[in-house]
Amino acid sequence: MTDSRHASAPRLSAADFSPDILRLFDRYVHGDASRRDFLDAAQRLLGSAAAATATLAALSPRFAAAQQVKPDDARLRSRWLSIDSPAGHGTVRGLLAAPAQAKGPLPAVLVVHENRGLNPHIEDITRRLALEGFLAYAPDALQSLGGYPGDEDQARERFARLDPVKVRADFVAAAQALKALPESTGALGVVGFCFGGSIANYLATQLPELRAAVPFYGGQPPVEDVPRIKASLLIHYAGQDERINAGWPRYEAALKAAGVHYEAHVYEGTQHGFNNDTTPRFDPQAAALAWSRTLAFFKSRLG
Repeated sequence: MTDSRHASAPRLSAADFSPDILRLFDRYVHGDASRRDFLDAAQRLLGSAAAATATLAALSPRFAAAQQVKPDDARLRSRWLSIDSPAGHGTVRGLLAAPAQAKGPLPAVLVVHENRGLNPHIEDITRRLALEGFLAYAPDALQSLGGYPGDEDQARERFARLDPVKVRADFVAAAQALKALPESTGALGVVGFCFGGSIANYLATQLPELRAAVPFYGGQPPVEDVPRIKASLLIHYAGQDERINAGWPRYEAALKAAGVHYEAHVYEGTQHGFNNDTTPRFDPQAAALAWSRTLAFFKSRLG
């Protein structure tokens, strides 16, 4: 959705929508319902096609309104970086950002997007991390299909066509390449959101060199893979996110059994996506707390 549709709209929160609408939107966001499915079901709930269309527009991202760091911010140096991914799609391309006044190598953080590819919100998250003193790299899983298309519905359709095995290999390659960059100290962390949270969990099982992983409301890895985790974990869950939270008890039991160092937080009353400040599911208090914990965690684990 384009920001121009929402430029004059008031800032809404999850409390402005019924639980049924929020559950329906969650299904739509995660590919379990099409745009038409959402609109038809919302029309039945709200009583008119116009109300359904307006509701979808209100729930959709407003990238410009949420941007915190401009792409040309003089405090940063950034560039687009492509790396080889022979086990994945051949090449991975993403945004690399670092503080402009950095004096030497920096700890590195891989940033993994939601299930829409590298959209403006995740680019902004990457720049926010760079301003905190990290070398931040955000690959685009949609690169093999032309990259993030600038439209969330098109991005959703492209994302469904990806080969998940190759996508995971792309992120493994990206993490290893980031760690090896001359601008990096070699201390490697990962943060991911939704789909990216599941990738953060996955990378923790695959990369013994990973020091810190921060999944935001991400799907859990197979419990049989948990003993391979060497990284410290900081795990964020939304309180009202039954789909994701259902897997937490088994994951936590496996983490305890394997002796993995982890810290987990459930932010009561929040929706899946509560850290994404481009949509009404954003919860300012929970997001601020989760982000401050994330930065402190990376600084303590990565140096």
